[in-house]
Amino acid sequence: MHPYTSPHSRRDSRPDSGPDSGPDSGTRFRRGARLAAVGATLLLALTALPAAASGAATSAADDDRVLVFSKTAGFRHDSIPDGVAAIKELGAGSGFAVDATEDGAAFTPDNLARYDAVVFLSTTGDVLDAAQQSAFEGYVRAGGGYVGVHAAADTEYDWPFYEGLAGAYFQSHPAIQRATVNVEDRANPATAHLAPTWERTDEWYNYRTNPRERVRVLATLDESSYQGGAMGEDHPISWCQEYRGGRAFYTGFGHTKESYADPAFRQHLLGGIRYATGAAHADCRPEQGYRPLFDGTSTDGWKQAGPGSFTLDTASGTLTSTGGMGMLWYDARELRSYSLKLDWKMAGDDNSGVFVGFPASDDPWSAVDNGYEVQIDATDTPDHTTGSVYGFQSADLAKRDAALNPPGEWNTYEIRVQGERLRIWLNGVQINDFTNRDPARSLLQGYVGIQNHGEGDEVSFRDIRIKDLPAKGGGHHQHHHDG
Repeated sequence: MHPYTSPHSRRDSRPDSGPDSGPDSGTRFRRGARLAAVGATLLLALTALPAAASGAATSAADDDRVLVFSKTAGFRHDSIPDGVAAIKELGAGSGFAVDATEDGAAFTPDNLARYDAVVFLSTTGDVLDAAQQSAFEGYVRAGGGYVGVHAAADTEYDWPFYEGLAGAYFQSHPAIQRATVNVEDRANPATAHLAPTWERTDEWYNYRTNPRERVRVLATLDESSYQGGAMGEDHPISWCQEYRGGRAFYTGFGHTKESYADPAFRQHLLGGIRYATGAAHADCRPEQGYRPLFDGTSTDGWKQAGPGSFTLDTASGTLTSTGGMGMLWYDARELRSYSLKLDWKMAGDDNSGVFVGFPASDDPWSAVDNGYEVQIDATDTPDHTTGSVYGFQSADLAKRDAALNPPGEWNTYEIRVQGERLRIWLNGVQINDFTNRDPARSLLQGYVGIQNHGEGDEVSFRDIRIKDLPAKGGGHHQHHHDG
């Protein structure tokens, strides 16, 4: 529940009607989304149970199935057997079955319908005929998942659909060497376990085009750290996207045999597979133009209001709520029309929230009485749980549940404020659309903050960033629609 409210709260909580949410982001292929939603709900319900009991929540994914395709019509990587073995081991430990083939005849509508994702493991050249391409395109359009590993970008050069799916085609590469990887997105299941920089040895691809405008870049290469980079300061090496109805993940890593024995790379690959199957969720919309409010290194520009605090861990780049019933707010700048993005993770059935649209004050009640809270809470009434505008409007619960990662995994909020309209995206899916009509409040300007709820509530935040948006015209209390 909200830290500052009680049956005798000073706040007048007046729930509005349900949200006028935007269109769904697309259906998932086969059973992946249904299992993910059920699994997330079970995990939320089981967080208070002993660890041994929580195993039941993962059994729902046992029917998930992944096809590993490693046919080559050009260069053949000697790491392919290691890759197949590694993916089978990852599947055995994570609840999905794995089949492996080098036969394009496996690409029929009926056979592909058995799989939640298809992994193109260092495929090269023209590996599918026209009928097989058509079957795979239909599979993706129906919500199927794609994972491209390394030379998957060196595949099917005459198939425009595949180029869009993979994100970019291979151009060239220098010799195998050590390089620095800069991790941009640390909420994605493929990269959440990594530090902001990752030193590793591999064969580093240059690509014919930069996919950033079409995909969510997860990691880039620092070309100053090795010889032979040809893309400049912005050199994506891993990314994800929603593409033509399906989900796609690509990583340029994986040339060497040693990669598949590296725990960090294996977790990277597993996270990409989980995203592609729908077992884990992420905001894979393209992202540009944001500037950091909290980058994981310091709390400069932030101020604590009320009791309690946040613990800064620069090694993981996180702020974690500690005790009290207060709020850490960004006092360096008042905001007007903006998109606020942040990554958050609950340890269990915890409570926190993001406040917007409140005046400057060292009293956290000011945010409660004058602003709005976007709630983070696993279990409560609909207008008090994750994605709600606390006490005013529930999230679209079906969309919220389908997009939500369970406690222990990272989620991403986008909170978009334009005029008196407040919209909320969870892992790239719009789940709430609220308009302020309270004459005592206004979203036209104000500050933002994150809540430390109280003893026993542990919620971590990472990568808080902001992007200024054009104001949408009209006066107070008007509903501002997208153009």
